[in-house]
Amino acid sequence: MSTQSQDNNKRIAKNTLCLYIRMFVMMLTALFTSRIVLDVLGAADYGLNNVISGVVVLFSFLNSALLSATQRFLNFHLGRKDYKQTKVVFCMSLNTYMLLSVLVIILGETLGLWFVNAHLNIPQERMYAAQWVYQFTLIQFVINLLRVPYNASIIAYERMNFFAYVSLVEVIAKLAVVYLLYVTTFDKLVFYSFLYTIVPFIITLVYKLYCNRHFDTTKYKAIWDRTAFKDIFSFSGWSLFGSLANLSAQQGLNILINIFYGVTVNAAAGIANQVSQNVYGFISNFQTAFQPQIVKTFATKEVERFHKLIFQTSKFSYFMVLILVLPILFTLDGLLEIWLKQVPEYTAIFCRLILIFLSIEAVTAPLWMSVQATGKIRNYQILMASLIFLNFPIAYIVLKIGLPVYTVWIVRIIVNLLTMMARCVYMKMKLDFPLLPYLHNVVMPVVCVTVAALPIPIILHYCISGFWMNLIVVGITTMLVTILDVYFIGMNAHEKGMARNMIFKKIPLLKSKS
Repeated sequence: MSTQSQDNNKRIAKNTLCLYIRMFVMMLTALFTSRIVLDVLGAADYGLNNVISGVVVLFSFLNSALLSATQRFLNFHLGRKDYKQTKVVFCMSLNTYMLLSVLVIILGETLGLWFVNAHLNIPQERMYAAQWVYQFTLIQFVINLLRVPYNASIIAYERMNFFAYVSLVEVIAKLAVVYLLYVTTFDKLVFYSFLYTIVPFIITLVYKLYCNRHFDTTKYKAIWDRTAFKDIFSFSGWSLFGSLANLSAQQGLNILINIFYGVTVNAAAGIANQVSQNVYGFISNFQTAFQPQIVKTFATKEVERFHKLIFQTSKFSYFMVLILVLPILFTLDGLLEIWLKQVPEYTAIFCRLILIFLSIEAVTAPLWMSVQATGKIRNYQILMASLIFLNFPIAYIVLKIGLPVYTVWIVRIIVNLLTMMARCVYMKMKLDFPLLPYLHNVVMPVVCVTVAALPIPIILHYCISGFWMNLIVVGITTMLVTILDVYFIGMNAHEKGMARNMIFKKIPLLKSKS
């Protein structure tokens, strides 16, 4: 292995560690604050906040498309050490996001506001609170929108340690929100939404100050580059299909649940989404550490390393989420009782189905990175978006004919499996992706580890009685069994050697004995 590759691997490992520290801190804070917020607001107001936020997030299909373009071009030009063009991309991205903010406000205050008033299932006595929550959520969305170019720049420069540091600021801010929510005499839902508008403003300001201090390419200048604008929008235009499709599958389902079942069931969906966001955070943190290197290796035409990074990201993304998800799946009822003072109906089944969905997503998401790196996304996005769009109409049909509400997530799992197969076939046919090596080196280990990890937890789950005994024994055993299966079945000889070296370096006693 070359010195450059070793340095890149060390950078990925360091960045992954920083992102995991950040994610761990943020996860603990999110779980604690969501428990308190649910208790203080009650299930109805918590569900109301979740569905209103879902309406505003519908506008983020534009944001998601532009984020992909910004991240791709920043990584690409930094990979080629073209700092002048990197600065142009940043400035044009920020210009675009400012224009987009104006568009979001116009759409939000017209189409979005009409939808909230005319179509959402909101109790009349809470309509005034819903109006305030909607306005604050719209402001939060715009603030987070303007943060994106700075966030993308930090990732492109691979300064992941910054995320770990700034998470402390966010933790303190969110804990302050919880405290103030307890002592306030104002309407708690409205006050909560107002405070959660202040938090992203503070974080965005910190991002901007950090970037301006450390990167010359993020010092904004009022420029307009037609070529950069065309490149970004051409890439974004096709990403738009995928963004719309994903939003219809995510927030669209929340709105359908509200229309058919009301805000109380939305509370269960909100808790499930909170769990999924924290679990997916572990996946995305790992993949974020790899993403800059994936694009940069493509830019420098290191084809072998490019494919190797895709394989590693896919396989180990799944293993990391499996180690976390399996213990949760088998102990979820007990965990929810400990975590929440009141557990809304359907919460457990929603959580389990979403976690299964995320496990599949962990394997397939890195494949999108390889397509994104090439820049050839038109046909890919049309195919993938067409399949993902199926979630919304099928979910509407199953709810309309009276099937249980959790069926919408079963639909998502089935569609995601179809999308995964289509993605692999497309990449083989159009991008000459090494499909057989991918199946051998990624899919087979993933399937084998999953099958091997299931029997012992299933037996223990049904054999051990007692709340705490079941929770502790099943949880710990499931995690240990999964880790051992990943090591002995999921890793090849080279990966085992790397894992042993990392452990020995961290534990001097083991190193001396070896």
